[in-house]
Amino acid sequence: MEQTVTHNTKWWSGGKSPFNLEYGKIMMWYFLLSDSFTFGAFLISLGTVRFGLNYWPEPSIVFNTFPFAGHANLPLAFVSVMTFVLIISSVTMVLAVHAGHNRDKKGVEKYLIFTIIGGLIFLSCQAWEWTHLLTAKNPVLVGDHIEVMAQRNGFNPWGEIVLPQDVAPALAKTSPETLATLVHEQHLSHADHAELLKTPKDQLIQLLSNSEMVVRKPGPAAFGGFFYGITGFHGFHVSIGVILLIIMLIQTKMGVFERRGRYLMIEKIGLYWHFVDLVWVFVFLCFYLI
Repeated sequence: MEQTVTHNTKWWSGGKSPFNLEYGKIMMWYFLLSDSFTFGAFLISLGTVRFGLNYWPEPSIVFNTFPFAGHANLPLAFVSVMTFVLIISSVTMVLAVHAGHNRDKKGVEKYLIFTIIGGLIFLSCQAWEWTHLLTAKNPVLVGDHIEVMAQRNGFNPWGEIVLPQDVAPALAKTSPETLATLVHEQHLSHADHAELLKTPKDQLIQLLSNSEMVVRKPGPAAFGGFFYGITGFHGFHVSIGVILLIIMLIQTKMGVFERRGRYLMIEKIGLYWHFVDLVWVFVFLCFYLI
């Protein structure tokens, strides 16, 4: 007769088990861990390429504009505002979770609204930054002449500065249309672009030669790919977070969590939102500051 032996194995004896959590919260941590590997790979790739090149655009020069500030030189001011808004939204998310722990329905609604507003402001700022970089007209020495170029995925206008003695010959070989655009962009004349096109080329060259216009060589093409790729991927995460927060707000107003007797979903979405904020800190450090 076979005898069955029962082994009473105790798999955990170090206090409270780290897996003694709600299933959904554990899955959120697993997702955030896997997502951190993706962002980490992007940032490591950025560092590898960047420090493998002899030249990389200076962030304080590339990101020196501010909405409605004209041509004021404000290095990293706008992205600092974006970062501040996102950090504040993380604080309001903490307050929403805290209100959920206290079964404070009105408090959860209020702080979720604040967090959603912060996320929308951040996305709006990022949209403006992208639009500005994609539409800005920067003078770039291409071959033996100057062209007006914007920051694109495969082209970077933020290369090394062209020496003044090399600018004059390049202006002479530049098309009148480009010269008129440069004069208009540099605010060197009160005439509009159509009138500048009728101005003799010599006069346009004279205006530009006497100005403080900075002409640059093309920079590393990898800059645009990394910038739009990394910030776009992060912006996608923020967009998803805002959508989830709106869903949580609707469910809170409908009393879903009150009937469940707990606000655990708010805490799960809070973990995701804090992760998004933390990732931006590393993006801000690696792309804008270093």
